[in-house]
Amino acid sequence: MDTFRLITKDTSTSARAGELRTRRGKIETPCFMPVGTQGTVKSILPSQLSGAGAGLILANAYHLFLRPGLEVIKKAGGLHNFISWPGPILTDSGGYQFFSLALLRKITDDGVRFQSHVDGMKHSLSPEDVVDIQMALGSDIMMPLDECVAYPASHRQALNAVKRTVQWARRSKERHLHCSEVSDDGLPPGQLFAIVQGSGYRDLREECAAALADTGFDGYAVGGVSVGEPKEVMYEVMEMTSTLLPEGRPRYLMGIGLPEDILEGIACGVDMFDCVIPTRYGRNGSAFTSLGKIVIRNASYTSDLRPLDPACGCYTCRNFSRAYLRHLFNTGEMLGMHLLSLHNINFYLGMMRSARQAVNLGRFGAFRAEFMEKYRRGGR
Repeated sequence: MDTFRLITKDTSTSARAGELRTRRGKIETPCFMPVGTQGTVKSILPSQLSGAGAGLILANAYHLFLRPGLEVIKKAGGLHNFISWPGPILTDSGGYQFFSLALLRKITDDGVRFQSHVDGMKHSLSPEDVVDIQMALGSDIMMPLDECVAYPASHRQALNAVKRTVQWARRSKERHLHCSEVSDDGLPPGQLFAIVQGSGYRDLREECAAALADTGFDGYAVGGVSVGEPKEVMYEVMEMTSTLLPEGRPRYLMGIGLPEDILEGIACGVDMFDCVIPTRYGRNGSAFTSLGKIVIRNASYTSDLRPLDPACGCYTCRNFSRAYLRHLFNTGEMLGMHLLSLHNINFYLGMMRSARQAVNLGRFGAFRAEFMEKYRRGGR
């Protein structure tokens, strides 16, 4: 069934605008998903996310499986009820977390055996288990278990990861088909995307994308980026992989989140993005603005009574000055972290709205150039 509708293609780039349907609502693309790894977008209320225009948020099945555990979430009636978020949720499988966090992990064709980074307990998860976990959470979009390799990786290492990722994706689809019941509106309870791996090797990216497209999934993600590679390699992988993916399905670039990187991804034809950067930078005192990035602790803002971003209408910018925000950070007040994170989320979602509008008008290339010229000039 088609859950994605491609509406417009830009005339000067590969940028697209579309609409992704889920049981809990429609998401206009290109879109940015605020990251709520453990069931919360750090320091932001669900009502504030809705107010900022977030249509879809991300949570992580690995973390929620470990804490608070599936029984607690099922008792609450699913993840949406547990965290009081009525909109769609995409859950990541935890493949990257097995790569980056888990202790003493062992990957075999059967799945992953690992020791929790939280309490040291040992667990084993198969691709089927990961689908079951996300079905229990009530995810609207699920990511299958995949194998992510660090950069640089040898061709043999990357090839082995591709073969395992494809095998696991096929097993995940079988499990998903077995568990899913389509409702009267023609939508499944949770869509299943696939993840394209292959490190920086074009032939492996092509092999992985072709195998996954032949199997057939609701959407496709570009995985294995932001794992230590230079930015030029990341951009090359982003562009080459996007061109390999089916046009009629959403394309998701995982974990990439600086404004310039997102705009590059949109120009390559990517539809969906997520990253912790807006809230992580906010907690550390950095704000993204239309005039570049601001480090609010800097002494130059001691008596600066202007808003963070004169072009922004968010709660933070309407009510507080740079001087006050600097004061909050320099006195260790939690409100400062909240207000900068809230602004950053609004900035990112506003940037995506502007990008969608530009695509629909056939002028994304011009919009991107204008946005980045102003952003970089202000940053200097």
